[in-house]
Amino acid sequence: MDKSEFVIGQRWVSHSDTALGLGIVTDISGRRVTLGFPAADEERTYAIDNAPLSRIIYQLGEEIQTFDGAHYVVRAVEDKGGVLMYHADDGEDIHQISEVKLSGSVNFSAPHQRLFAGQFDRNGAFRLRVATLQHLDRLRASPVGGLIGARTQHLPHQIYIAHEVAKRHAPRVLLADEVGLGKTIEAGLILHYQLHTGRARRALIVVPDSLIHQWLVEMLRRFNLRFSIIDQGRYDALKEEENDVDSLVNHIFGDDDAVNPFETEQLVLCSLDFLASSEQAQQDALAAGWDLMVVDEAHHLAWSPEAVSTEYRVVEELSAASRGLLLLTATPEQVGVASHFARLRLLDPARFHDLETFRKEEQQYEAINEVVRRLESNDAGISSDDRKALKAWLGDELDELLTGEDPHQAIIDALLDRHGTGRVLFRNTRAAIQGFPERRPMPDALPCPAIYEGHAWGLAGLSPEQSVAEEQWLADDPRVAWLEKKLASLRPAKVVVICAQAQTAMALEHYLQLRAGIRSAAFHEHLSLVERDRAAAYFADSEQGAQALICSEIGSEGRNFQFSHHLVLFDLPANPDLLEQRIGRLDRIGQTETIDIHIPYLQGTAQEVQYRWFQDGLNAFAESCAVGVAVQDKVQDQWQRAIEGGTGVVDNLVAHSAEEAARLRTLLQNGRDALIELNSCRRDVADRLIDGIEAEEGSAQVRDYMIEAFDILGVDVEDHSDHSDVLRPGEHYHAGHVAELPEDGVTVTWSRQQALEREDLSFMSWEHPMVTGVMDSVTSSGLGKAALASLSVKALPPGTLLMEALFTVHCPAPESLQLTRYLPVSPLRLLVDVNGKELSAALPHDRLNELCSNIRRKTAQAIVPQIRPQVETMVDHVERLSEPHLEPLKEQALARVDASFGPEIRRLEALQVVNPAIRNEEIDFFRNQLDAARDAIGRASLALEGIRVIVTA
Repeated sequence: MDKSEFVIGQRWVSHSDTALGLGIVTDISGRRVTLGFPAADEERTYAIDNAPLSRIIYQLGEEIQTFDGAHYVVRAVEDKGGVLMYHADDGEDIHQISEVKLSGSVNFSAPHQRLFAGQFDRNGAFRLRVATLQHLDRLRASPVGGLIGARTQHLPHQIYIAHEVAKRHAPRVLLADEVGLGKTIEAGLILHYQLHTGRARRALIVVPDSLIHQWLVEMLRRFNLRFSIIDQGRYDALKEEENDVDSLVNHIFGDDDAVNPFETEQLVLCSLDFLASSEQAQQDALAAGWDLMVVDEAHHLAWSPEAVSTEYRVVEELSAASRGLLLLTATPEQVGVASHFARLRLLDPARFHDLETFRKEEQQYEAINEVVRRLESNDAGISSDDRKALKAWLGDELDELLTGEDPHQAIIDALLDRHGTGRVLFRNTRAAIQGFPERRPMPDALPCPAIYEGHAWGLAGLSPEQSVAEEQWLADDPRVAWLEKKLASLRPAKVVVICAQAQTAMALEHYLQLRAGIRSAAFHEHLSLVERDRAAAYFADSEQGAQALICSEIGSEGRNFQFSHHLVLFDLPANPDLLEQRIGRLDRIGQTETIDIHIPYLQGTAQEVQYRWFQDGLNAFAESCAVGVAVQDKVQDQWQRAIEGGTGVVDNLVAHSAEEAARLRTLLQNGRDALIELNSCRRDVADRLIDGIEAEEGSAQVRDYMIEAFDILGVDVEDHSDHSDVLRPGEHYHAGHVAELPEDGVTVTWSRQQALEREDLSFMSWEHPMVTGVMDSVTSSGLGKAALASLSVKALPPGTLLMEALFTVHCPAPESLQLTRYLPVSPLRLLVDVNGKELSAALPHDRLNELCSNIRRKTAQAIVPQIRPQVETMVDHVERLSEPHLEPLKEQALARVDASFGPEIRRLEALQVVNPAIRNEEIDFFRNQLDAARDAIGRASLALEGIRVIVTA
C-alpha cells in the first residue's frame, strides 16, 4: 500500500521497533504522520516518504484480538474509506469489528504477515528453522529418544532395563541388580526418558541421608537433571521468611494457605530419615502428588505381617500417591521371602496382597525355572515331562510356539510374559554380566603409636586421628609415612586414597603437597561442586595432573575413577556397603586392570579387627559382597564387642560371619530366578538400542547445528581442544533463546569418550538442555519464520520472484501421547514461482542456500510493500499444493498407531488371564491412548511454518 494513503484509524507496525506493538494513525499533517502505540503507551511522528512502517491487514482465517481481550476469526475484510472492517466470528455469531478496535499487542504467527510487518530475518535464521524442524522430525520418531546424551557408558543391561521400563505407562518396578552394576544409572536413565518424553513432569527421589549428595551429583552430572533438596533447613528458611512478613498475609505453617515446599519444585530430592521424623514433611510430600517416585536402599524398609516400620509406612503412603515407582535394592531376597514380598506389595498392593499366597506362587516359579534352565542348555527335543508342564502353563499356544524358527526361545519368551515377577522385577548379576576386574587386597600391618592410647577401640578407633591434634598425628601416625612411600613407589600410577573424614583428607593432601612434594588433590564435602570438578579434572589429567586424589567418604559417591587401578583405604568404614562403594569407584565394568587395594591398618586396634572381619569373615576385599549388611545385622553384638576390644571375641566373630556369609550366598544362588535374569537383559535388543544411540551421538550433526545456531543467536565459540569448545555470550547475545549458558561461559565437549574422562566439561548431545532449549525456542518463536533473499542465476531473469515454503504437521495433543512417534513433524518443503509452478526438485534447499544472498535491511523494507500482492498469490499456491500431502501422512500415522497399540492391548488382555501382575490400569491406559491418538490424528492439519521470498537479481 502506498504510504501517501495514510488514513486516520488505520493500523500499522514499525519495522525498526516491533516492541511498540500495533500502532494507530492519529494525525496526518503535511508530510508527516503520527501514530499512537497503545501497548507501549507512546506516540511517534514519521516523515511519510520514508516511514519504517508496514500496513497490517489480517487475512481470512486469521485470529484477531480486540482491545477488550475478545478473540475472533476473520471471515471477510471490507475497506471503508481506507479503514478496514473485519467480519469475524467468535464461534457463535459474526461481528463487524473496525480495525480501530484491535488490541495494541500484536503477534504475527503467519509467516507472510511477519514479512509484511517487517518482522523478517536474514537467510541464516530461515536455514536454522528448516534444520531445527528436520532434526526434530528425526529425533522424535527415533526409537532411542530419551536415552541420548547421558554421561554414562553404554552397558547393555542398563540400556535394556532403562528402555524396557521407561516406555511403560507409570512404571512400577524393583531394580535389583547386584552391587556395582549401576542401579542409580538405570534409575537416572528412566527418569530422563520419562521427563524428556513428557510421560512424567514431577519426580521425587527418597534416599538415606548419607546418599543425598551422591544422588544430587549423579542426576546433575550424568543426566542434566536439576533436583532440589528439601530438608529441615528448607523448612527453617520458610519459617524465617514467615517471621519477616506479616503472619496474616503470608501463612507458612498450620493452615490451608500454608506454603508447601514440595509443590514449589518439579524435581525433588529428600532423605527418608527426614520424612520419617517430620509429620509436616510427610503431609506436604503426600499432598504434592508425583508422577514418578524413586526409593533407594529399599531393603532397609522393615516390614512384617506383625509390624511395620515408620520408614516403610511413609514410603507406602507416598507410593500410593505416585503414579510410577522405582525401588532400588541390591539384595531383594537376601533377608527372606517376607522382606522381598514387602517390596513387591509397595509396587502393586492389589497383586501382592497376601504373603502366604506369594510363598505358594514362588514354589511354582522354581518349577518353571528348572524347565527354563533345561530349555537353555538343551538344543534337542523337549522331554515328555517338560512338555506336559509347558502344556499346563501355556495351554494351546504351546503347539503354535513349537512350530516357529526358534521354539525354545519362543517358549521362554512366553513364560517370561505369563508367569513370575518378571514384569515388576529386574535383576542382573555380576556372574551373568561379567567383564569385572580382579580385586587384589594388599594389607600392611603397622604398629599403633602411643598418641592413640585411649582412642584405639570402638567406632572412634576406626579413625583415631580425629581424637588428637593434626600436627601430632601427621608426625607420629605410621600410616602417613607409609602413604608417602607407597605413592613414591607407585609413581606415576594414579592412586585414589579414601578416608572417612573430610578433616583427615584435607590434612593428608596438605601434607603430601607441601611437605612430601607429591602432586595431589583433595576431594571432600566442604568443596563446592565446581571445586570438586576441578579436583577431579586435575586428577584425571594424564600429563600434568595429580598423582593422588585424597577423598573423604564422599569420594565413594558416583564419580568414575576407573582410569586408576590403585586404591588406598587409609581407614576402614564400619559399614560393609560403604566399603563396597569405595572399591566400586574403581571396580567397574570396563576396568582393564587388576585393582590393587592397599590397606594400612594399625595393629592391636579396632582397625585390625575390622580388617580381619572384612577379609576373613566376609571376603569383602577380593569379591563383591552383597551379603555384608545382612551378616552384620546377624552378628551385630559380637562385632560391637570385638571392635571395642573384647578379649577372645574376634576369632568367633570371623568364624560366625564366614558361616553366615556362606549360608546367605547359597540362599541367593539357589533363589536366583532364571526367568528374571533372562528378562533383565535381552542382549540383541540392547545392542540395537546402543547402535542407535551411538549413531546419534557419534554424528557431527549436533555440533554443526549448534554452531550455526550460536552464530545467529550471538554466542561466541572459541576452540578449546579436540572435540571441545568454550561458549560465551557475545555482543549480540539472544539470552532468551539459549538456556544453561552462564555469563562467564562454559566449556563443552561433543565427544562421549571425553565426557566420561572429563566430568568438568558439559557433554553436548541432542538431549542436552542447551540444545533442546534452542530447538524449542526456534519452533515456539518467530525466528526464521520469514526471510528475504536475493538470487543470481542465468536461467532466471532479474526481478523473478520465488517462494520457498515450509509446512509441518500441526496436531495438538498432550505430549505424553508421544504422537510424533507415529505422526512426526514431517517437514514439507515447496518452492514455487508466481504462476504456482513447483520447483522443489530443480532447486533443493541445500543448493538454494549456496546460491542465496542476504539483502540489506533498508533495501528489503522498501521491496516488501512492492511485492506484497505476488507474495499473497504464492502463499495461496503453496497452500493448495500442500493439501494432497496431508491425508497420506494421516493414514500412515493411523496405521502406525494401530500396529503399536493394537497388538499390545490384545497381548495384555490375554496375559492378564494367567498373570495377575498385568494391571487393569495398564490395559485401560493403552486403550485410552489408542482412542486419544486416533482422535488427535484425525484433527491434524498442515501449518505454514516459514517462508523465504527470493528475488532474482
